Amino acid sequence: MSRLDEVGDRESWRCWLCDEPVDANKSVNDGRGPSIDSINTAGRNGKSKPGPERLAHRACNTRKGAVKPVVPWPDRLFVIEPAPIIGVVERLGRKGGREVVARCPTQADAQEAGRWLVDRLSRLAPELDVTATAESGGGQFMLVLQTR
Repeated sequence: MSRLDEVGDRESWRCWLCDEPVDANKSVNDGRGPSIDSINTAGRNGKSKPGPERLAHRACNTRKGAVKPVVPWPDRLFVIEPAPIIGVVERLGRKGGREVVARCPTQADAQEAGRWLVDRLSRLAPELDVTATAESGGGQFMLVLQTR
């Protein structure tokens, strides 16, 4: 079994960046084909250290390049000033606790966004066990992510 097969099986053949299925049978040269993304995480003294290898579409991996990845919030969710998902994952993974990740005009919007985010994080950072709540404040609802 190749390293690509091992990473693909571990990731359930889903791109960690766009969360879409990756076809294991496509050529690695095809934009929708599989590739391994090596993620560097911030270490002490500003030096990066190698992180886990993740499965990505060739096009997603190429588009990301050597910069910090961006996992987008879907356009269908009504969220205001959403926090960058990768940064939230890094902070909660490092320190635990809770973090306000977005504002929503209604409780239903915040609950829908919370369900999506917990589901997305279950694949993006499976080791991070979180819950999402909608908290009222200032005529809006804050979407709060908290580690268990």
